Amino acid sequence: MSKKIISKVLLEVADAIETGNFGKKVKVGLTTLGSEHGVDNLLQGATLAKNSLFDIVLIGQGQEGFESYETENEEEAHKIMEDLLDKGEIAACVTMHYNFPIGISTVGRVVTPSRGKEMLLATTTGTSSTNRVEGMIKNTIYGIATAKSLRIEKPTVGIANIEGARQVEKILIELKESGYDFEFATSQRADGGAVMRGNDLLMATPDVMVVDSLTGNLFMKVFSAFNTGGDYEAQGYGYGPGVGEDYDRRILILSRASGAPVVANSLKYAYEIAVGEINELARKEYGKAKEANLDALLNKLKEKKETSQSEEVKAPEKEIVTAQIAGVDIMDLEDATKELWKRGIYAESGMGCTGPIVLVNTDKKLQAEEVLKEVGLLS
Repeated sequence: MSKKIISKVLLEVADAIETGNFGKKVKVGLTTLGSEHGVDNLLQGATLAKNSLFDIVLIGQGQEGFESYETENEEEAHKIMEDLLDKGEIAACVTMHYNFPIGISTVGRVVTPSRGKEMLLATTTGTSSTNRVEGMIKNTIYGIATAKSLRIEKPTVGIANIEGARQVEKILIELKESGYDFEFATSQRADGGAVMRGNDLLMATPDVMVVDSLTGNLFMKVFSAFNTGGDYEAQGYGYGPGVGEDYDRRILILSRASGAPVVANSLKYAYEIAVGEINELARKEYGKAKEANLDALLNKLKEKKETSQSEEVKAPEKEIVTAQIAGVDIMDLEDATKELWKRGIYAESGMGCTGPIVLVNTDKKLQAEEVLKEVGLLS
């Protein structure tokens, strides 16, 4: 045995004794091309992330002290990345501007300013579904799987108060009642509930905040760059890993505006979800949701959309409407009003401080609520 091999073995043993990790060291990749702040910014992030837990492999432009695969082309860098992932030579990889197939979207990780607490945004890039509500339901599952890969055993789920939130809440309640085990977070605002307000976003009330990808992308930008002027993202962990029902590559996305601190955090995030076996957890979570009639609930959602017609319904005689009914999704607001008209209850739609509302006469509020619950427009 050569002195070089003996020396390498002794160094590995010494490193294992120091770190307590006697298994094969995890390798995490980083593509170094495409940043708006240049290659040096990404290399600086890799240097900041250097540690005794995992090795960093550079793809693109390399640097002394790192295992590197050289290329000057982003497309070629992605091919190298995919090859290394598929061969198991790296456990995960951080990159930019990568296209996922439909059904895969990324779970971002931010540090909120109010409490300095971490929160997952499910999701931030990619497309879980072309249907907004269905996509947010899937995002919930992806977020839960990601949280569990980070050793959060019972992650709490909140739904951002955006278009589709009430429909998502209703389906998630049905999914939970059918046996899918998860916990809703409760808003810190006085009215409570699982639909989160802007305050909850700042306070990281839930472990997982469910959003659609476009909204999640916007939130990521604000959380990452609110204190730098916007062109340099200095906080958080990036857009995170692409997650799906049956997706095996661990690819994490960075914004091209990410600064070195976010690059470093993203590499750490990649290591954590790789060790936490996010892909297997996502598969298991999706399986549990399917056992709780996920497919039937999503099909019901699609059928409702297909059969929803803009039929002409004549409004009953107008009356004073001051009683507010909250909890109807904005996309169902017109249907809710027409459904009440059909039953002879005059109603108007409006927007309250917590979201859309249906306005009815005070004496008819209870009756109106029962009607809306009966037709599935109110939980």
